[in-house]
Amino acid sequence: MERLDKLLSSTGRWSRREVKQLVKEGRVLADGVPAAGPEQKLDPERACVQVDGETVELREFTYVMLHKPAGVLSATEDARQRTVLDLLPPELRRRGLSPVGRLDKDSEGLLLLTNDGALAHRLLAPKRHVDKVYLIRTDRPLGPADAEAFASGMTLEDGTACLPAKLEPLGDGREALVTLHEGKFHQIKRMIAGRGASVCRLKRLSMGTLVLDKNLAPGEFRPLTGEEVSKIGGKP
Repeated sequence: MERLDKLLSSTGRWSRREVKQLVKEGRVLADGVPAAGPEQKLDPERACVQVDGETVELREFTYVMLHKPAGVLSATEDARQRTVLDLLPPELRRRGLSPVGRLDKDSEGLLLLTNDGALAHRLLAPKRHVDKVYLIRTDRPLGPADAEAFASGMTLEDGTACLPAKLEPLGDGREALVTLHEGKFHQIKRMIAGRGASVCRLKRLSMGTLVLDKNLAPGEFRPLTGEEVSKIGGKP
């Protein structure tokens, strides 16, 4: 059971103060009856709440798939540069969404935004080893020796030990698919550098069961489907 003002304010459409005024004016119905007060407790899974005759969806958590473009920070706020939240409309920005994990400023691809902190923690927990797949382009062709080095588990120049990873060269070898089971800082770029090459482009294609929607252009987003939410362990 949750307070009415918390449920309505979590949609990002109204502040708690605005909800209080709406209730006072009799513009909020809870299961067809004028709400008793902003503190009224409701079951968000069962209650039908209407504001000015419009039914309001009361999902506790929000899950958004974003095709992060290059040049944008994977952060909630920054005084100087654009962040991924700046790509969202005001009602979504007010829901307390945060990126699950991060992509470098110059990287692009799949980014999950949610206010489900427990899910974010589970997806990022090192012990869970959630697979993440990336498409990369390098300044020199990669080959079998590079794939073997990734598969054996590399130790980076600073002594950081990486779990075995999968590198699949494509075409002429200048593009490749990389599958990681962890998420160390700048890991792919540092592993490729350890092979004497540089990453020119990096795009995340998937994270666990969640796959980037091919219909989303860079900068575009959509809510996750109920099936997608269930598969990643969220609350539909």
